[in-house]
Amino acid sequence: MTWEIAKRFEFSASHVLNGLPPGHQCGRLHGHNYAVEVCLASDRLDDYGFVVDYGELGQFKKWLDAEVDHRHLNDLFPFQPSAELLAGWFFERVRELDLPVVAVRVMETPKTVAEFRPR
Repeated sequence: MTWEIAKRFEFSASHVLNGLPPGHQCGRLHGHNYAVEVCLASDRLDDYGFVVDYGELGQFKKWLDAEVDHRHLNDLFPFQPSAELLAGWFFERVRELDLPVVAVRVMETPKTVAEFRPR
């Protein structure tokens, strides 16, 4: 049996996706109200009945608020800041916190989702 939990974070930022066909809407400077969902899983619960205390994700939230929120993503990352690549990068950031992360989802709009889940 496996338990999985998720916590959602939000930030606003701008970006430009370079190299797209002329006239593509994402090739222009634009912004999103992003949501990032971090999924954690475990085969057993701790003494409190938790996969992980949601408070353990506080460091990720502080970093996201201080370093990413209301920024231009092209200036922050050494890669094209697509939702897909952001999901992978955020996954690695959470894994550095030694948390049992299994997936990260990035939503640029309420109707679009990019997920990174390693095999």
